[in-house]
Amino acid sequence: MPVKNEEAYIEECIDSILSQSINNWELLVCDDHSTDSTKDILMDYCKKYSQIKYYKNQGSGIIPALITAYNSSSGEFITRMDGDDVMPTNKLESLKKLLKINGKGYVSTGKVKYFPVELIADGFYTYQNWLNNLCNHNKHWDDVYKECVIPSPCWMMHKSDFEACGGFVDSVYPEDYDLVFRLYQNKIKVAASRAVLHLWRDHPLRTSRNSAHYQTQTFFELKLSYLFKIENLKEKEIVIWGAGKKGKILSSHLRARKKPHRKH
Repeated sequence: MPVKNEEAYIEECIDSILSQSINNWELLVCDDHSTDSTKDILMDYCKKYSQIKYYKNQGSGIIPALITAYNSSSGEFITRMDGDDVMPTNKLESLKKLLKINGKGYVSTGKVKYFPVELIADGFYTYQNWLNNLCNHNKHWDDVYKECVIPSPCWMMHKSDFEACGGFVDSVYPEDYDLVFRLYQNKIKVAASRAVLHLWRDHPLRTSRNSAHYQTQTFFELKLSYLFKIENLKEKEIVIWGAGKKGKILSSHLRARKKPHRKH
């Protein structure tokens, strides 16, 4: 779990992990140079609970924090949590059960719910409902080039599968979508629960709202990178439907790659 200046939310987050229906877990928290009381709060939890470990980020940013924590992991199963979110009590048990049932070669996931209600814009509800509908039909890979089909803090994998897909890769953002593309590329199957297994907090200081790593331009660069890497496009015509902002960005990226295309 990477954290940075999460003093307002970190206790609720960790308390939700302590309340899980299974207790054979370890929480590896990597602090990305917090300047508030996050470290003090975490150290108090570490003193009380041996399952919780504190690490200082060896680099700067979410990906180095994830790598720093992961390098000390010892579990058979790997998952990620964010310091401002909340776990329903059955989250870890449900994700682990799906992997036990299906075996290796799978990533387990579940539905998400944004909160608090009064802060959630329509766009977030649209994304939430789209993600949850994928779980209903278990057809995540059909839509992998639309948006990130597996929420960054709501998945679990066998550690061996995770490492076979490259694990956390340094400096490639958005890191959650990059991981999802690598799962798709390595033909990992999805085992989806129809239950809400993650409570996703939105707030004005959330990293995905403020960091340049999570803007539209970066997403297009990543999508096209994997589109050309994974799919056979040599004999296929590319048609862009719509001439809005995103269509223009896509067209500029295709021109930079010298890939012929037409707009519709």
